[in-house]
Amino acid sequence: MTSRAHVTSAIKAAALELGFDAVGIAEAVPLIDPIARYQEWLSRGYHGMMGYLERNVPHRQDVSAILPGARSVIVVARNYYTPHTHHHNGKLSRYSWGDDYHDVLPPMLDDLCERIRSIVPGSETRRYTDTGPVMEKEWAVRAGLGWQGKHSNIIRRDIGSWFFLAVIITTAELDYDVPIEDYCGTCTACLDACPTQAIVEPQVVDATKCLSYWTIEVKPEHELPAEIVNGLDGWLYGCDTCQDVCPWNRFETPTTEPRFEPREGVTEIPPDVIVDLQPDRFAERFRKSPIKRAKLAGLQRTARGLLRSSTPDQEGTS
Repeated sequence: MTSRAHVTSAIKAAALELGFDAVGIAEAVPLIDPIARYQEWLSRGYHGMMGYLERNVPHRQDVSAILPGARSVIVVARNYYTPHTHHHNGKLSRYSWGDDYHDVLPPMLDDLCERIRSIVPGSETRRYTDTGPVMEKEWAVRAGLGWQGKHSNIIRRDIGSWFFLAVIITTAELDYDVPIEDYCGTCTACLDACPTQAIVEPQVVDATKCLSYWTIEVKPEHELPAEIVNGLDGWLYGCDTCQDVCPWNRFETPTTEPRFEPREGVTEIPPDVIVDLQPDRFAERFRKSPIKRAKLAGLQRTARGLLRSSTPDQEGTS
């Protein structure tokens, strides 16, 4: 009979062999305290117009509501950092420079699920890449993948916070990792640097003040509030300021995934180019790009905000 330790080791080896940069495993137990904090976050209205976050709370609390008999939660990380820069008006969030991770990661996860079912015959799996009611960050902490920084992102000592998370829920019973120490200490660089003060307390982000929320999630028919326009700081899509200033991101390592490299070296787009962009060109240019999520009208709304922004000089603000 194969030992649980051997099975666990084989699954972790398979994850790394398939191209993931890190893997950890947590026991699939109900998330009592995290859900209480999540519901408090919702009650404060910090999720803004993202009504879908109010749904399926029981599934977020207990993954056995997703997969009956779930015993383990496997969390994997894929580094997307590339050593390029951006300095001007029209900056794009680093994760959006290459192909959409929703296209890149699922085939890797499918391969890993197949390997798990091969290693543990009779086991079942469900996989998620930010696509369902799963609390990826909480599971990442529990699986020892990293600690949650004050900007709310997960941080690893070896690659900082520039990585995507994905989760596999399985009925296989495995050995479990333990959370690692929080190395943020007394640092408040991310809180201090946020251009709109969206990080209201350590690990708590008010989305209604966040540039990423307004430039990606909010539907185009809603105009940007004046305080958001004044705080854009050159950002056209998303915002990386809290990660850019994090001391742990001095230790970033370039990704080995070529699909996360900037398309044609582009890390920023002048807002006047976006304002004049036609729908057919938008569809062509951002095919398989996460930027398509904002829709052309959404990008143009932000571009107009940048053009009328009161910030006189965006040079060197990244």
